[in-house]
Amino acid sequence: MQKYTTFILAGLVIVLAAALAGTLIFMNNQPAQSRTTQPIVEIAPLEPESELWGRNFPNQYSSLLKTRNNSLDTTFGGSSAFSHLERDPRQVILFTGYPFSIDYNDDRGHEWALEDVRATKRVNEKTPGTCYSCKSSNNPGLWTEMGMEAYDKTSFSELGKHLTESIGCANCHEAGTMRLVVTNPALKEALERQGKDWTTYSRQEMRSLVCANCHVEYYFKGDGKYLTLPWDGGTKVEEMYQYYNEAGYKDWEYPEALTPTLKAQHPEYEMYTAGSTHYNAGVSCADCHMPYVREGASKYSMHDIHSPLLNPELACGQCHTDTEAVVRRVSLIQDQVYNTKVATEDAIVDAINAIKAATANAASDPDLLNQARELHRQSQYYWDFVSAENSMGFHNPEYILKVLAESTNLARQAQMLAAQAANDPSLLEIGTYYSSQETGAVLP
Repeated sequence: MQKYTTFILAGLVIVLAAALAGTLIFMNNQPAQSRTTQPIVEIAPLEPESELWGRNFPNQYSSLLKTRNNSLDTTFGGSSAFSHLERDPRQVILFTGYPFSIDYNDDRGHEWALEDVRATKRVNEKTPGTCYSCKSSNNPGLWTEMGMEAYDKTSFSELGKHLTESIGCANCHEAGTMRLVVTNPALKEALERQGKDWTTYSRQEMRSLVCANCHVEYYFKGDGKYLTLPWDGGTKVEEMYQYYNEAGYKDWEYPEALTPTLKAQHPEYEMYTAGSTHYNAGVSCADCHMPYVREGASKYSMHDIHSPLLNPELACGQCHTDTEAVVRRVSLIQDQVYNTKVATEDAIVDAINAIKAATANAASDPDLLNQARELHRQSQYYWDFVSAENSMGFHNPEYILKVLAESTNLARQAQMLAAQAANDPSLLEIGTYYSSQETGAVLP
């Protein structure tokens, strides 16, 4: 009898140990925000200082701080603040007459956002406070206090006095619960106009949607420079272009060509969610750019946000066993997109020069010339939608190559119509060498 009792007790110990181990493993694999832990400090709603949040979540905060020191580049992107104008002098031509032709540097990490927007040469005495919208964790509190309309109407210089923190915890998380939330009123309003309620999104969906607080296409609407996402008709490039046409909006008039031109921003969210392979498979932005890491018994989402190409074993290895093959595939896709993008730029530059020449010719047909300008406007926006998006095509390669092909086609049509308007066949043979000589740029 004593022998059986010993076996029973030993069995119970084994079962209890297994249950305890299973519980610990389960808890360790849960995201930090779903665990019930007693915070070290209470975080006030919309608290802008990420350092305070970091006392409760030191791993996340310490990894966020690494975005200040991460200055590594990939082949086509990175965080070193390199000049797009120096890497691709065609863009000096493409943005002539607009501040992006003067200063256009690649973004550095989140810790630099506030400093970098203040340092850009595109800022002047007329710059609205709207330009701070994606640069500071002070913003959610200011939007609540002031309202976005008053925020946007405030001058850049005056609003800057109230901004002390770069992008941080309050931009994406709700204090106390740590749940992911929409904090940018422009994103909330855009979703509401589409009949969507972000509070019904799953946690996995939110791990992409919070990125859309900033990483989206937008424009400044009206005299108040009200931050607006052009999503009313959809989030594909053709749908947003139609929105701008119906609104009669332009960012600037291209000098000498007189085209009412548009400047795309950074539509990562729109590009990725336009039916990409990874998006359709349920992969979120954070899965690749903020992968889970382990330190001892702790598992958390890394907040040192950067290109997955800088840590493919961690970022891609969650799903792919052969990360070297993944990196090779990414390289092939990005090379193809880059070469296609450059060919598109050449076509747009040719169209611009043809339209400028036709505009200077008093005998040009005004109707044909206006048609050429409309084609130039659409072509340049389509190209810029790809160029301004920070993945060199990888977020959605099939769609991006389709957009570039359409942009090239539109540009060549614009060049042809300008030649017809001026009755000058030589405008069909301008060539990008002429364009580079005209501006002094040395094209690769």
